Amino acid sequence: MKIFHVPCLEDNYSYLIIDETTKEAAVVDPVEPQKIVDAAKQHGAQLTLVLTTHHHWDHAGGNDKIKQIVPGIKVYGGSLDNVRGCTHQVENGDNISLGAHINILSLHTPCHTKGHISYYVTSKEGEQDPAVFTGDTLAIVIFISGCGKFFEGTAEQMYQSLCVTLGSLPNPTRVYCGHEYTVKNLQFALTVEPNNAKIQQKLSWAQQQRQAGLPTIPSTIDEEMETNPFMRVDLPELQNALLCKLSYADIFASSAGVGWLPCAGGSSPGDKAAKGQLEGLIKDLEKLYLVFWFLWFWPGCVLVYAT
Repeated sequence: MKIFHVPCLEDNYSYLIIDETTKEAAVVDPVEPQKIVDAAKQHGAQLTLVLTTHHHWDHAGGNDKIKQIVPGIKVYGGSLDNVRGCTHQVENGDNISLGAHINILSLHTPCHTKGHISYYVTSKEGEQDPAVFTGDTLAIVIFISGCGKFFEGTAEQMYQSLCVTLGSLPNPTRVYCGHEYTVKNLQFALTVEPNNAKIQQKLSWAQQQRQAGLPTIPSTIDEEMETNPFMRVDLPELQNALLCKLSYADIFASSAGVGWLPCAGGSSPGDKAAKGQLEGLIKDLEKLYLVFWFLWFWPGCVLVYAT
């Protein structure tokens, strides 16, 4: 089994998965179909499958075109997502075969979209470490050292997708995500755990990779467990570092275009009710994801430390 990156758009990655015996190939999220076809020809491979992680245009937008270029190609996508050009819907636990030696297991990893699928790929001969293609789940449902935005799901679903479904895969599993966001994600991770030497080392490495024009992907499940705060929320040291700093009431100001969030000083019944909801949110481990999400993707929000 060989895996090749195909950079697309501004920061997307598509991937070719090739069975070396038969030269049959699958492509993950072929948003720029002609690039994919050219890459397959370069490696002497025949495209037979499309593995679509989710319905967003920068992942599924090339499906119709690649069906025109490669007649008869099968297009897989989650049964709960309205995936463009899909010919074969998959659900959690479904298996797909590629060539003579590759098995592809569909894993339902919802939150970024309700039908998001990650694809866990193994060689039947077992000569290589497995790989998982996570689309926009790990940014990390997984971007390297991060997770995807919560467009269609909940914090509980993201926790299940990251820490249970993906977190239970073998530690050597190689992680291929949908975007090149590693440096930014590691910079954020370092604000959460400034003394984490693994994060410091990986950030330095990732910056060198990008300066050289090289990808920072793949990671591994083991590396994510060491450096990705979204996969480390069960650890007491991370919980303590966060909860000792956060005031349950004064988490966000309303100046970032999210005016429906309560201000700390509000005394109206609505503000008091929202304050109680935020208190419950902080106490609930799984909902730490909401705190991470707003802090990272709404930079205008203000974090107020407890006094």
